[in-house]
Amino acid sequence: MNSRAETRGASLDTIKLAVAAFLLVVGIFAFYYFSGLSSLLRVIGLLIFGGVAAAIAFQTEPGRLLWQFVGDARMEVRKVVWPSRQETLQTTLVVIAMVFIVGIVLWLFDMVLMAILRFLTGQVS
Repeated sequence: MNSRAETRGASLDTIKLAVAAFLLVVGIFAFYYFSGLSSLLRVIGLLIFGGVAAAIAFQTEPGRLLWQFVGDARMEVRKVVWPSRQETLQTTLVVIAMVFIVGIVLWLFDMVLMAILRFLTGQVS
């Protein structure tokens, strides 16, 4: 009995997702089909179609799992200890200095390799 209920729920979720996708496609089609209308009206219509499609999609099991994931991600972001302005500035300055130093080292390395290559090929000026 339980497997029938799961199959029925899964097929109902598939139908809901298909309807949501269809509504989204219809909204996008209508947005371009009614190009003569005001952009504001077309955007509002597209947002309405998108909102209804999202509401239907979030009624499915994958939609509920996605919503739960978004909530969990927001909770984890709140736990992050963000750096202060001074720490950010110091880290940025260190990165800029290191990029500058590595750039100079690579430039010198390139000059040495070019000098060696010119010596080996006999193009010394």
